[in-house]
Amino acid sequence: MQKEISPRASVLQHVSLNVRRLRHAADMSQTALSEKSGVSRRMLVAIEAGEKNVSLATLDRVAEALEVAFSDLIQAPDERDSSRINEVAWAGSSPESKAVLLAKAVARREVELWEFSLAPGEAYVSEADPDGWSEQVFVIEGTLTVALPEDVRHLATGEFFMFASNRRHAYRNDGQTLVRFVRNVVL
Repeated sequence: MQKEISPRASVLQHVSLNVRRLRHAADMSQTALSEKSGVSRRMLVAIEAGEKNVSLATLDRVAEALEVAFSDLIQAPDERDSSRINEVAWAGSSPESKAVLLAKAVARREVELWEFSLAPGEAYVSEADPDGWSEQVFVIEGTLTVALPEDVRHLATGEFFMFASNRRHAYRNDGQTLVRFVRNVVL
């Protein structure tokens, strides 16, 4: 039980630090942020104090008012890879109920969402995409091998990986059981 509470507590701390830091960077008072976001000043005070379990919709409004991405509010302030978030953004009353924001990518036009399955020994080989495109994969079942010219990654169930897809790459099932994964292509 304690393990489920800790990630949520750390996200509240991240939100607290990030909202305060970003508000100061925008040279906004809590009152000005309240007026611009439509979120009460009392709620903002509680958020900045790390005391308030806030809804995703409220965080969206605060992020929009600060002119930043939602992920900028929940990500660890000292995170070096700004595209990799991996933070619990919402927790339900049951430990099995949660929403984890895994990663973010800047898109110029659109994002494609794909569901893949590969039988043992199968591979999907892709030519290089245009510069600026990227792919994100999340493994639902099995172990997925992602082969890039300079790197080979083996991703187990529950793991994810992001990469610039402007080079030839392949998704392989080198194992003995079915692999299922979600693939986002960010254009």
